[in-house]
Order: sequence, then structure tokens, then C-alpha cells
Amino acid sequence: MSKPRTFHVKSFGCQMNVYDGQRMAELMKAEGLAPAADAGEADLVILNTCHIRERAAEKVYSEIGRLRREDGSRPLIAVAGCVAQAEGAEIPRRAPSVDVVVGPQAYHHLPAMVAKVAAGRGRAVNTEMPILSKFDALPQRRAGSPSAFLTVQEGCDKFCTYCVVPYTRGAEVSRPWDAVLDEARALADGGAREVTLLGQNVNAWTGEDERGRLQGLAGLIRAIAALPGIARIRYTTSHPNDMGDGLIAAHAEVPELMPYLHLPVQSGSDRVLRAMNRSHTAESYLRIVERVRAARPDIALSGDFIVGFPGETEAEFGETLGLIRAVNYAGAYSFKYSPRPGTPAAAMEDQIPQAMMDERLRRLQALLTEQSTAFNAASVGRRTAVLLERNGRRPGQRIGKSPWLQSVHVDTDAPLGSLIEVDLLSAGPNSLAGALGQRRAA
Repeated sequence: MSKPRTFHVKSFGCQMNVYDGQRMAELMKAEGLAPAADAGEADLVILNTCHIRERAAEKVYSEIGRLRREDGSRPLIAVAGCVAQAEGAEIPRRAPSVDVVVGPQAYHHLPAMVAKVAAGRGRAVNTEMPILSKFDALPQRRAGSPSAFLTVQEGCDKFCTYCVVPYTRGAEVSRPWDAVLDEARALADGGAREVTLLGQNVNAWTGEDERGRLQGLAGLIRAIAALPGIARIRYTTSHPNDMGDGLIAAHAEVPELMPYLHLPVQSGSDRVLRAMNRSHTAESYLRIVERVRAARPDIALSGDFIVGFPGETEAEFGETLGLIRAVNYAGAYSFKYSPRPGTPAAAMEDQIPQAMMDERLRRLQALLTEQSTAFNAASVGRRTAVLLERNGRRPGQRIGKSPWLQSVHVDTDAPLGSLIEVDLLSAGPNSLAGALGQRRAA
């Protein structure tokens, strides 16, 4: 197989996979490969996979099958991400067209693995998990857009009974203070105005600052906020147990920290939460929400919900609906329970029938949609700063984000990356329309 000249990365799943996909692209560019807009045009295709949902592995094999071209040829195929970590060498056994299998903590070896295959020295499989050495080996960041992801923490020690992340991403590890700040500076120097700090449990981040003082995520946020060029900071995904006083105070005291918090709860039933090994209660979650809203009254809340966890009764599902009504979310992600092989919940009795899960999910999503629609409608009439991130469908139209992570369409000739003042005029289910205010925000 000849050395590839072009590549295409297709990422599935969470924001951390998006980040990893961007870093793999940077690795390939550093090797002299050019990005291809479509997998059908690429010499190398990297499938950056997610293992959270049911039949994730089967979906990967379907994607692999679609890469065969009409003339019978195929690109060099690399399977990366969490399915690669979970399946390992089983992937090329089931799909002989796969050349490279690399886990989420080993993709810094991707160039060498591709070179091995291109040189005709067989397939390459690496699912080792040396998290920090991965970041040390990656190229220096360069922002490609006004908003950028920045991974600060990886792995999980929480061991929720439904989740594969501790097995595919490893134990919780925080990137060092200096490394995170260096990457944030590079992103700002490259034009990023907003950074979103990423982690499986991002608010579990801890580290020592340049003076040797122990810091949590709040201290890291304050340091990033002081960097020239950084106008906005967000973070995701959080765990309620790591939502400490310092982080809540940062929402009140750091103007660069946007008024948006994604705080998964999963269920409103304490019995179900115990079965999930979530280690918080519905009541303790609601008290956190109260404290955050006291610190930042205009904050928008988002959450995660699983319906149909094994043994969930109609009354327990009703408790989840009650919690949603009590919080009043601006947005949320909701899923049917999906048994993941090797997790404790997959072996639990009283698995819920699919039809019942479907019906509960419809009811839950209807309530969440009602709340998010009302949140957007309540924004109409506000004047707010919008960060322009991309061009719209019409000439002269730009699309940006409000502080509350809402997509806003506005007609303006301001360049991408501008923070402009916008009057919010109307709201749809997924976005808002605005018009230029009388003065620029920055």
C-alpha cells in the first residue's frame, strides 16, 4: 500500500471525540497529508468512534463496509476512539480491511502506525493508555475557529453502573496547569475567542499552579480568563459531586465564564440513582442548582437523562419528570437505557421493554422541548453579546452563540470571531434571530 497523501477524519459522539478528531487531523497535517472533504476522496480514513450507545461496534462495521469504492479499491482505514479501545484486535479479525486500530489514549502513535502499514509491514494495533504522554507528543495547537475545545481532564473514577468510560478512557487524570495554559495561549494566539474546557468529569480537574499551590477547576478558569484574547470560557461535562464552592463562586465572579452549566443528573429517583452508582441524590442535586442560580441568576441549565434503567418503575420515572419541572432546563440530552457489555447494569434483572422505554422517552423529551422552547422565547427582547462563529446560508448572514449557548442568526458584515451586540428579535425551537444593536460588544 502506497503512502497516503490525503486523509479524512469522521468523529462520532461527544465533544471530547471532536477534540480528539481535531488533534488526529493536526498529526496528519504535520506529516504532510492534506485534508479531504469527503471519505470517498481520501487515501486514509480515520473513524473516531464512540462506545456509549447500543450497537456502537456494529455501526462501526457498517461504516467500514461503506468505504469500499465502486472500483473495488479502498482507502487505508484506521479505527480510533472508544470502540477501538473496547474491541482491540477483534476489529481487524471481523473486518480484514481495517489497517490500524488505535485507542483514545494512544492516537499520538497514529503517524508511525500509518507508516508501518503503508510500508507493507502488516496491521497496527495500539490500545495502551498512557494519557499524559499522549498530550506531550501532540503538535502545538492552532485555532481553526473563533471557538475551540481544550481537553483538561480525561478518564473517570465514578464507575456508574451503566457506563463504559472508565474501561475505555481509564482513570481520572488531570493535565498539568502549565500544559493547559500553554495550549490555551496557543489557541488565543490563533484567533480563538472562546474555549470550552473538556473532561469526562471536567470539574474533577486538580493541579498545582506555577507557585505550587493546589488548584481546582475554578483556579484554572480564573487563570485562563486572564490570558489576552480569551473572552469566553465554558466547561463540560460536570459531575454533581465535584461542584464545589470555588467553582460555584467563579460563576459569580469571573465575567468570562459564560452563564451556562451542563450538569447531568440522569434520574430523579433516589433508588435508581443508587442503582446507577451516581453517589448523589435528587435533593442534593437540586440544592446545587439552587446555589448556582443564587451565584448567577441568569444561568442556563442543561442536563443528561436516562429513561428505562433496569427496574425503573412508572412512579420513579415520574420522579424524574418532577425533577425536570423543578429545575426548568434550557436544554438537555436524553436517552433510552442501553446495556453496554461488561457493565454491571447489563447483568441486572428487570430490563425494561423497548416499547415502554420509547413511550417514556417521548414524554420526557416533550417536557424538555417545552422548557427549552420557553427559554428561547423568554430571550426575545434581550440585547446581548454574540460571538460570530460561521457563515449562514444566506449572503451576509452570520451565525454565532449567545452567552447561553443559543445559536443566533444575524445579518452583518462583521468578520467571524467578532463579539457584537445583538437584539434578539424572535425565537425558533433551535435558534434565535437577531439584529445588530447600536454598538459593538468588543
